[in-house]
Amino acid sequence: MTFTNFSNTFINKGFSDNLAEFFKNKISSYPQDLPEIILIVALICTIGAILNLRLKDFIIPLPVILFLIGCSLEILSFATDQVLRYIDAIQWMDSQLFFYLFTPVIIFNVAFDMDVYMFQKLFWQIILITIPGFCINYSLILWYLTSVNKLHLRTTPWLLFSAILLSSDPMLTAAAIRDLGLSRSLINLINGESLVTAIMSYNMFTSIMDFNTDLKSMNHSLARSIISPILLYYIASFFFGIFSAKLVQLWMSTVFGDDINHISLNFSSLYLIFFICELVGMSGIFALAIMGLFLNSTNLKPGVESLLLKFWNCLAFVAFLMVFTFIGLLIPAHTYLYVSFSDIFYSLNMYFTLTVLRLLVFLLLSPLLSRLADGFSWRWAFIMVWSEMRGLPNVTMAILLAYSDLSVGTEREKSQVLFHGVSVSLITMIVNRVILPMVVRKLGLRDVTSTKYKSLYYTFQHFQEITKSAASALKFDKDLANADWNMVEKAIIFQNPYALSPGETTEHQKVNCPNCNTEIDETLNTEAMELANRRLLSAQIASYQRQYRNETLSQSAVQMLVGAAGSSGEKGEYSSPETIKNYSEGKTVLTFVRKVLLNWVYNTKKEKGVPSRYFFLNVFHKIVFTDEFEYVGYLVILMNTFPIIISWMPTIVDIYEDELRKANYVFLGFYILESVVKIAAMRKEYFFHAWNLFEFVIIVIGIVDVILVEVQSIYNVFPMDEIVMFLKAVRLLRVLRILKLITPKLLQLIDKRMSHQLSYKYAILKGYVQGEADIMTIIDQIASSKQVKQVLLKRVAKNTVHAMKELGYLEYDHPEIAVTMKTKEEINVMLSLAREIVRVFRLKGILYKLEANEINKLIMDKKRELLDFQPIVKSLTLADALYHIPWLDKNEEYISFIQEKAKLITFDCGNTIFEEGEETKGIYIIISGMIKLQRSKSGLMADQLLYESEDKDHQIISTEYVISGETIGELNCLTNEPMKYSAICKTVVETYFIPKSHLYNAFEKLYPQIEYKMWLKLGLSITAQKIREHLSYEDWTYKMQLKLCNVYVKDIPKCTKSDIYDENVIYVILIHGAVEDCQLRKAYKAPSLIPLTCHQIQGTENFTKVMIVQTSIDMKRYRWDTKKGLPSLKSPGSKESSDILYDEDLQYQKSNKKRQTSEMPGNAKEKTNVPENT
Repeated sequence: MTFTNFSNTFINKGFSDNLAEFFKNKISSYPQDLPEIILIVALICTIGAILNLRLKDFIIPLPVILFLIGCSLEILSFATDQVLRYIDAIQWMDSQLFFYLFTPVIIFNVAFDMDVYMFQKLFWQIILITIPGFCINYSLILWYLTSVNKLHLRTTPWLLFSAILLSSDPMLTAAAIRDLGLSRSLINLINGESLVTAIMSYNMFTSIMDFNTDLKSMNHSLARSIISPILLYYIASFFFGIFSAKLVQLWMSTVFGDDINHISLNFSSLYLIFFICELVGMSGIFALAIMGLFLNSTNLKPGVESLLLKFWNCLAFVAFLMVFTFIGLLIPAHTYLYVSFSDIFYSLNMYFTLTVLRLLVFLLLSPLLSRLADGFSWRWAFIMVWSEMRGLPNVTMAILLAYSDLSVGTEREKSQVLFHGVSVSLITMIVNRVILPMVVRKLGLRDVTSTKYKSLYYTFQHFQEITKSAASALKFDKDLANADWNMVEKAIIFQNPYALSPGETTEHQKVNCPNCNTEIDETLNTEAMELANRRLLSAQIASYQRQYRNETLSQSAVQMLVGAAGSSGEKGEYSSPETIKNYSEGKTVLTFVRKVLLNWVYNTKKEKGVPSRYFFLNVFHKIVFTDEFEYVGYLVILMNTFPIIISWMPTIVDIYEDELRKANYVFLGFYILESVVKIAAMRKEYFFHAWNLFEFVIIVIGIVDVILVEVQSIYNVFPMDEIVMFLKAVRLLRVLRILKLITPKLLQLIDKRMSHQLSYKYAILKGYVQGEADIMTIIDQIASSKQVKQVLLKRVAKNTVHAMKELGYLEYDHPEIAVTMKTKEEINVMLSLAREIVRVFRLKGILYKLEANEINKLIMDKKRELLDFQPIVKSLTLADALYHIPWLDKNEEYISFIQEKAKLITFDCGNTIFEEGEETKGIYIIISGMIKLQRSKSGLMADQLLYESEDKDHQIISTEYVISGETIGELNCLTNEPMKYSAICKTVVETYFIPKSHLYNAFEKLYPQIEYKMWLKLGLSITAQKIREHLSYEDWTYKMQLKLCNVYVKDIPKCTKSDIYDENVIYVILIHGAVEDCQLRKAYKAPSLIPLTCHQIQGTENFTKVMIVQTSIDMKRYRWDTKKGLPSLKSPGSKESSDILYDEDLQYQKSNKKRQTSEMPGNAKEKTNVPENT
């Protein structure tokens, strides 16, 4: 009964039993007040996304397909009223709204995505193409259109149509050349030229429209009509764009919190800046382009850049879909009825003529471009001609003209301009898409050749090997024992898409080395080095960007480092400290200004000189060098400022001409009296100071001014107006004397700015050294052969040592800069780590979202305090030195005992602290200065090369530098071996010396745990470096910290088997000595990572140490169980073992974990390469 009633009710409401009929009724009876634009936008986005996914390699470009869809809907609207309703929602859109809605997003995204470093490098080439080239090309296009005159347009439409045809689409142009394998310089030259051409074309289009409007309303001179757009559209917009970029950068660097804040700011500021420029008469798209160039991923908050880039790309893609679909809808359907074959032929004729004219312009400018651009040739000219794409700017300007209310032409002329503007754009997209790849291949401009494919081929091989090894390791998992591993192995076998052709694998001609007469494959060796250099450059840039994301590198520093690395790669070079120095050091303007101001400073001690023995002159001397006399002079200058300002006001000068002349006489008389008094007091020393000479010249010119005014004979020779202007300008120089009062303040500002530059240089050097350290962890993946690996290791080590040397000198000269930067960096790193811990707790469910947000607010408050961080003038002192030693752990008892026999020793520059082979005397803690460590040896292993090496008469000299805060001699005291390197002072060095005998007393009698802590400290840096080689970059900042929180040092006796790996051990690192695998008989020498397959080892040297890294599971139980089995840790001469793990050790790990993981090879050589440096 219930079902029957329901069915009757259902049918009574007008529904049929047929489901299709039901949906038809529902669609036909939709509410009439629903906005049609929502459905259109959603439908266009869906269709565009599907077409972009499925038709990427289709011969017809996506914009053309979208245009045809729009045309089809426009034609279909005449057949059905339902479609007409939706089309009307688009066609009633104002042309200005159409432009303002989509163009800002696309222009900003193109500028934002450009390589700003290469844009700066190619700036003058782009300017040469886009200013003289633009003018020549525009003139040729205008001449062609007026000569043919098929459209029978008037002058203004011809000017506008020329600007429409000249423009290009930077987004389509960048997409067209992205995957063609062109060189980086050529790609950026094309992108920059396309962007600037689009902006200049639109500005010219707008200027002509405005000029046409002004002719109707008022009469302007031609000069004003030309100068006004230049000032507003270019100069004012340029500075406003820079100001907007700096404002957005400031906001993003000072505001913390949710990422939504940064995204909303970027999105809202885009349209806000655009409309402000348009309202005041500036060029909105030019200001947005400048803002986009000055903003890049390194200006964004670390972690939000990827999200923001995806957001902008999504907006730009949606705008792209809307523009080309709406164009098809906005061209009236009846326009196509009047299209004849001659119109299509004329469009084709225009396209090929524009191509020829553009090629002619490039050929005319090629001599200058060849001088300005490295590698520019006629081949580049052909590529730049065929890479030009017309699209968004062309059609938007055509629509603005066609739908404008201005009387720039008849409706027929507007429709012709619209049709031909759109048709030429479509022809350009279709033809250039087909011809451009063919031209690149024919001209041989693919920059990849076989090198890139070999790089990708070997990278894919490495990826396949890692995948297979991971699968092999999972076979031992007991939970996966019954899995079908044959299917698994078959599933993870991928076909290499970068397989080399037979021609690329053929053997090349062999040559003999002139030094060792060894047979070398010359071509393969060159390609292998080129391949390694490419990978090395990529690894460098990735390291700098990763440091910025981890907030260990400043924004300006990462921009400079990435730019220098990219510039070096473009030249085929390797980024070295010299490259960094040349790229980062700007003009020495501040230094020059500072020297000038220092010469101008009024130093009374130097200027007083010797008082005269004459009473009268002695009185003058006392008067001149009083503060009251100086302040009276400044007061008179300020009083004289008002008459000088009044003299520049024409309406007031005529009234007070006599009063101004008398005031000039009075003030000049005071200046003369002041100068006479100073000369009487200082005598000839008066003329030895810059300020006095400046004042004297002003007085002489003032006297000449009075003479000329009173004589008035000069008016008969020169025009009256020019004389008056000259005399006013001369009187204005008197005000410059006030600079003497503010010079000390200017010096303070310059010193502060120079301090920022020093901090900037320090951050650059430190980031570069850390980047080289990161490269060392992946050097095996970068190098394709052992020979290439050795070359890269030597190069990286040499550059690292050189950078450490520069860093040491900078820290010695400016210790306050180094201390401030290090302190600020560590605070920032710890706060970032705290935020990461909160995130992990949130993911694990330990904290709820609300609780995590509260903790994050506390962290953000600390970050805000860091913005106002004041410079630290205090550097490392003698009292603080021992508190910075990790193995003393700030224990007052330990420190007091060490201080009993420790002493301060100072060495002059060039002194030798100890020689290689000398007996170990003790530990040296560097308080200030820089020390060069140098070691000679007969052989060198490539795997152990982490420092600079020089071959002098077949003896290899290894060099490194250590700076303030470092310690030398620790390992030699632990092993009681002679020093295996020499220590030479490169500056004046202060060291805190701890004698070896006193240290042994602490080991044997009082504090044996100090010995264990010293081994722990040395092993931590080695362990951190080795673990980094086996962790992904993303895990360096968190997971490695957790791993290093549960470690201990273990002694491996000689010729005695020792078990190392069990279920609680993650890594075993050999930090000193040598061991042998008891099963495979494979030898390992420190420093090295013992593989998981090795379960038993035995020492092959008398003194062998390993670092055991455990899991966090059952940590306390494991610690208690292993206390009993720990081998003795005996120092030389020690009678007792140190086999206890201390809680203080773990506390030390937690408080110093980040410092150890960021150790640099230049200043931690003794720690990271134990057998090499001791």
